[in-house]
Amino acid sequence: MSTALETNNRYDDIAPAEVRDVLGRHMLVDGYDLVLDLAASEGSWIVDALTDRRYLDFQSFFASAPLGVNPPQLRNDRDFMRRLAAVATNKPSNPDIYTVEYATFVAAFTRVLGDPDLPLLHFVEGGALAVENALKVAFDWKARRSGRRGRPRNINLRAMHLERAFHGRGGYTLSLTNTDDSKTALYPKFVWPRIPAPAMRFPAELYVEQNAEAERRALEAARTAFDEADDDIACFIAEPIQGEGGDNHLSPAFLQAMQQLCHEYDALFVLDEVQTGCGTTGTAWCHQQLGLAPDVVAFGKKTQVCGVMAGRRVEEVAENVFRTSSRISSTWGGNLTDMVRATRILEVFESEDVLASVASRGTRLVDGLVTLTAEHPGLLDNARGRGLMCAVDLPDRRTRDAMVSRLYRDERVIVLPGGERAIRFRPALTVSDAEIDLALRALDRSLRTLH
Repeated sequence: MSTALETNNRYDDIAPAEVRDVLGRHMLVDGYDLVLDLAASEGSWIVDALTDRRYLDFQSFFASAPLGVNPPQLRNDRDFMRRLAAVATNKPSNPDIYTVEYATFVAAFTRVLGDPDLPLLHFVEGGALAVENALKVAFDWKARRSGRRGRPRNINLRAMHLERAFHGRGGYTLSLTNTDDSKTALYPKFVWPRIPAPAMRFPAELYVEQNAEAERRALEAARTAFDEADDDIACFIAEPIQGEGGDNHLSPAFLQAMQQLCHEYDALFVLDEVQTGCGTTGTAWCHQQLGLAPDVVAFGKKTQVCGVMAGRRVEEVAENVFRTSSRISSTWGGNLTDMVRATRILEVFESEDVLASVASRGTRLVDGLVTLTAEHPGLLDNARGRGLMCAVDLPDRRTRDAMVSRLYRDERVIVLPGGERAIRFRPALTVSDAEIDLALRALDRSLRTLH
């Protein structure tokens, strides 16, 4: 029996019911069992083209859709849609062939998200590649500094990182990611120094000593690793909040102490803000709330275009990778179509002051989770959040997975698992108070079935 695809080779003749079959012939299809209706979905609601069911989306394409699906500020803007279509016809190589659209995006990015102390930018497609290039910035910087001191430049450079980290699945990043063996097992990896991740327990005021002891052990391990490395550690890299590792919050004091150690041992302080950046936590970048001054920041997801911004101590080496041709580059240097979309999104951030409401809505969500932990003792604990990056823990992985499935099947609310037993909430930054309350009530009903 032939399908429409085999008959006339037109993608728009594939019926929703054929989608999984067509894809499954060529790739693993083990994601959600819905088929996204891109025309009917909007905001925090996605529609299944198979059933016309609506789902409250607290996943937002793995936290990469800042304004939700089909934001009206974009879809109803005829001038933007015209510009987007015109650019999408081509895919120029941005690093060497320049356009007005490219410059417009860079101007918008630096105006809305930029850090004056991190003026150096490199764009690329993919969060793992963003982290990869952040590491290359650090390795080049360290090698050149070592060369000035008379040490050989081909030293055994390494990147210190944390347990329960997820930095991607690229070449270098495989040596950092350690959330799930299925993502890294059997691939060759570097053995780089890995220290404990002192994830805070919440409510923080009830776990002061426990949190402090975890941080003490981690800092002790970091100093030991620096001492044993013979000046070969180029950088320390961390997510301010470890996402896939379980929404593990790292305290400002711990990160500030690690930053100081990096200065003491002549290593760069690098932050992976692929998940925490672009307003997720209530400010353009999470580090702005934590009293940190990173040398390099990797970004992606909500920024729509991935990449690296750098400055501070990076510029102590005049011939750093941003000043030397082809040291870091790629054919496209990011996707120009993504840049045009990102430019419009950033304009909406400005005109509607999107970030102003993230903190209050995040407080509403996390306060609701705290209330549910009190109402369901033994089932929920450790409610936590910064902005709209929120999570809560279930007793174990099995119960957590069952709860994620129940919310999806019975309540039509999409959330994400994380770490061993966390449920992660990743709504669009434009989620409404009413939608937050709907999600909380759905979680409450689902929990009551477990009593």
